[in-house]
Amino acid sequence: MTRRDMLLAAAVASLWGFNFVVIDWGMAGIPPLLFVAIRFAVVSLAVLFVPRPQTGWRVVVGVGLFMSLGQFGLLYTSMALGLSPGLAALLLQAQAVLTIVIAACALRERPTPPQVVGVGLGAIGLAIVALGRGGDAPATAVVLCLGGALSWAIGNVIARRAGTVRGAGRLGSLSLTVWSALVVPVPSLALSFAIEGPDRIGSGLAAFGWSATLSTLYTAVLCTIVGYAIFNELLGRNPSAAVVPWILLAPIVAMASAAVLLGEVPTPAESIGGVILVVGVLVTGIRSRPAPPTAQIERERRATRLSA
Repeated sequence: MTRRDMLLAAAVASLWGFNFVVIDWGMAGIPPLLFVAIRFAVVSLAVLFVPRPQTGWRVVVGVGLFMSLGQFGLLYTSMALGLSPGLAALLLQAQAVLTIVIAACALRERPTPPQVVGVGLGAIGLAIVALGRGGDAPATAVVLCLGGALSWAIGNVIARRAGTVRGAGRLGSLSLTVWSALVVPVPSLALSFAIEGPDRIGSGLAAFGWSATLSTLYTAVLCTIVGYAIFNELLGRNPSAAVVPWILLAPIVAMASAAVLLGEVPTPAESIGGVILVVGVLVTGIRSRPAPPTAQIERERRATRLSA
């Protein structure tokens, strides 16, 4: 990855990290699946201004179902069940390892040695942070959040395989991000009616005030349109193993934000684990020394024999 791509990846991680506190703040009194439907209904409005992506509808639907509906439907529900923003941010980052594994199988992408070391350090950091937290998180909420991480990982690989999320206009990642959002509102609303019920939907709409509005605008515009546009663009021009580990920075931002705004003070283990996460992300950016071409190796061997 270039230095510019690294800075973009870090910016996306910061947006997504603070996103957890914003979701928790805005979702009070609103059913989670309804909140997801409203978020992506706002994103879908951008199709009036953004051209359709130059890719098949299977890709558009796949990204919408997995990267958007699956990830956020499960995440919002887990947080509504009591999962704290900091821990939700941490658990969702299981997508980093899952994406690299799925990409290695589906796309035959092999991570470089520095990326393997960096992901390993990131996993160690995540484990330290997890051990430093209390065991009071609801088990169902934890499982749902990990399911969201798996859904995100599948969406990452679909976007990577598409290979069209580059450039501007119909070739740009913004087109894929916006048009895939069309897949989300109707299924999410249908799930909301089936699971949350009409009564909760009615009370949720009645409770939809300025905090929910600001939260929706932040998540829809900054996190979805801007964040995923950049993220898909990075996936389009870099291997998944080089891009995804940077998102391990998100839980650090989420925990810092939760500490300042919600009073969730990080434990020493969380702080140590966060430092290891940062180091791991930095290590993934180290470029491996490319192996010399076969012809060059043969010339070097001949020169060695002649000089002997």
